[in-house]
Amino acid sequence: MKLHEIRDNEGASRKKKRVARGPGSGKGKTAGRGIKGQTSRSGVALNGYEGGQMPLYRRLPKRGFSKPNRLEFAVVNLGQLQAFVDAGKLDAKADVTAEVLVASGVIRRKLDGVRVLAKGELKAALNLTVSGASKTAIEAIEKAGGKVTVTRPAKEEAAAE
Repeated sequence: MKLHEIRDNEGASRKKKRVARGPGSGKGKTAGRGIKGQTSRSGVALNGYEGGQMPLYRRLPKRGFSKPNRLEFAVVNLGQLQAFVDAGKLDAKADVTAEVLVASGVIRRKLDGVRVLAKGELKAALNLTVSGASKTAIEAIEKAGGKVTVTRPAKEEAAAE
């Protein structure tokens, strides 16, 4: 085999469809766009357009609601905490706060607070100070010999004052 003999496998690549190149091409004259009308022109965007009829997305009622003052929590699972303790990135003897979790890389940013969930297993006795924790997570931490202090989220405290 030589360099000039190398080819793609049969059917691996297709030739580009060349439209509007005469009647012999099979896609000549109107280039497969039909005759006249909006879609035969260039620059057409017909997403959701129904030819003057009220479009479906406007016929259906609006649904849902976005709460403007909702709280966004950074979520931490027990398994993650244990993995970081095992890796030596989190000190099990010191108090663990949101700032410590950010510094060690467990979470990227605090957002409106940190919420601990019970996914995974925790063996280390941690003293956590967080904005929220599930009942199961609190039980698991206390079972491992740790302690959880749940504080109010920063936004909530500001609103209360």
